[in-house]
Amino acid sequence: MHSSAAQTLALKALTHLAGDGENLLRFLRISGLEPDDLKQRAGDPELLAAVIDFLLSDEALCTGFLAAERIDPKMLHAARRALPGAAES
Repeated sequence: MHSSAAQTLALKALTHLAGDGENLLRFLRISGLEPDDLKQRAGDPELLAAVIDFLLSDEALCTGFLAAERIDPKMLHAARRALPGAAES
């Protein structure tokens, strides 16, 4: 997956997360970000990678996102590999 497609998918994930106040607050707490930081860095590939990591760490949240957006789980994993900080295969 190309980096721009991965970023687009991750932005969808961030939008989904933003619609869930409880999980958004949990993401902010875990990441150490303030809401203003999140707004300013929303297009940062490293932040987008963290959003995908957060989704992947919570099966219910991840499943809900994938179902809502009709995304194949393989695409989410491909997006994560295309963003910074992915483990080498």
